[in-house]
Amino acid sequence: MTLQAASPRKFLVITDGSVEFAAALRFACRRARSTDGTVAILRVIAPVVFEHWSGVRDEIERQARAEAAEEVQAFAPLVRAETGHDPEILLIRADDTREALRRVISADRDIKILVLAAATGGRGPGPLVNSIAREGVRWGGRNLPVTVVPGDLSDAEIDDLA
Repeated sequence: MTLQAASPRKFLVITDGSVEFAAALRFACRRARSTDGTVAILRVIAPVVFEHWSGVRDEIERQARAEAAEEVQAFAPLVRAETGHDPEILLIRADDTREALRRVISADRDIKILVLAAATGGRGPGPLVNSIAREGVRWGGRNLPVTVVPGDLSDAEIDDLA
């Protein structure tokens, strides 16, 4: 009987251009490093609603995808330095972040933990955190732990917690 090696634990972080994302990413990197895991970064790209000229719409969508890829790639050196692994970068076009998240988690059983950042400054935790608090976290037919990282944690606090 041969034992199959377990796949590495993958921490999924969602970037939305918010300042708080940096805290969630650093936390995920530190946890991935301590568990010999990896980090995946999801960026959801809203579809372009432009009905007149499809060529123009296609160009706008291409530019939006390129900008999103560039934004996410900017974090790759940090992830590599923190974990020793390149991040997995996921660019998904969708109207709804929750639906994109369900698709990604359903398709990848190696994702073991979802790491989200909570908004700071009295704005509340953010729409995705609120949604998960209301609806639960059964994604892709399985329960998935969620870590909500306060967006105003310092690097030292993250190092201590992770």
